[in-house]
Amino acid sequence: MTPRRALPLLALLPGPARAQAAFPDRPIRFIVPFAAGGNSDVTARLFGARIAARLGQPVVVENRSGATGAIGTEAVIRARPDGYTLLIGSPGSIVNGPLLMANPRYNTMTDLVPVALLGQVPMMIIVRPQIPARNLAELVAYSRSRPEGVSIGTSGVGGANHLPLELFKAATGANILHVPFRGGGSTLSDFLAGNVDGLLIELPTVLEIYREGRGRILGVSAAARSPQVPQVPTFIEQGIEGYLASSFVGLFAPAGTPEPVLATLQVALAEAAADPDVAARLLSFGATAPMPAELTTPGFRALLEGEFTKARRAIAIAGLRPE
Repeated sequence: MTPRRALPLLALLPGPARAQAAFPDRPIRFIVPFAAGGNSDVTARLFGARIAARLGQPVVVENRSGATGAIGTEAVIRARPDGYTLLIGSPGSIVNGPLLMANPRYNTMTDLVPVALLGQVPMMIIVRPQIPARNLAELVAYSRSRPEGVSIGTSGVGGANHLPLELFKAATGANILHVPFRGGGSTLSDFLAGNVDGLLIELPTVLEIYREGRGRILGVSAAARSPQVPQVPTFIEQGIEGYLASSFVGLFAPAGTPEPVLATLQVALAEAAADPDVAARLLSFGATAPMPAELTTPGFRALLEGEFTKARRAIAIAGLRPE
């Protein structure tokens, strides 16, 4: 009679009771819902590389642009909530887009979990060197002198910089033709080719263009001047009272992602944010690093609630209607 082999104790346990592999045990994907080259893409790659070293697994950045960020955002919402498919979110996909949809395809505050803020950068207006304007007042005057106005590109209708442009028009009476593109990075070729007069966009996207003399920054929409372009005055300094517009970049997970997974990611992100090299890199393209509270779900959620309040006010002022 052949003796029966004793089964390992683990095999006798029900599936849920078996020990699970520690997170992460395979590569993590960061979905950027915009074209490569923009602020979200740059920040995703910076943090992805740093936390990969800490977590011991690669972080792959994947660009899925389209529908003002909705395509990439929906892909993450539909993904398994296990921490391996995460969203790099910004105002266009998280706040403005849903508010400007007549039939929103998702609710970012319930379909996603805010993991951590990664950084914020100010918006700015840059124009081609051929445009005869050295400041915002001269740009407004020039736009009014032309029947066709001045063409200003943004990353798309409802994008992170569309609402600030509408607010700028409302505050100054500028004659501006809005030219929506698909993502911040994809506007650059048309700008450099002279197909648009200017851009309202995040500073990192055009900082090198400015430094090379291929564009002129007229104003920065922050409370204080940017260390990267200290010679450029803010919108407020130039008489546009209370004008503030910045773009946040944050990490989001599908709703239902386990708390231990979120905690593991947050620890790695906090370590990365505290790295002097990361802080220096953020500063090099005009971004500010997150505060400790903003690297937590409650802290980041509070920031988002403030962004929603501001965006709703801006939509009302600009007279935009959901489509």
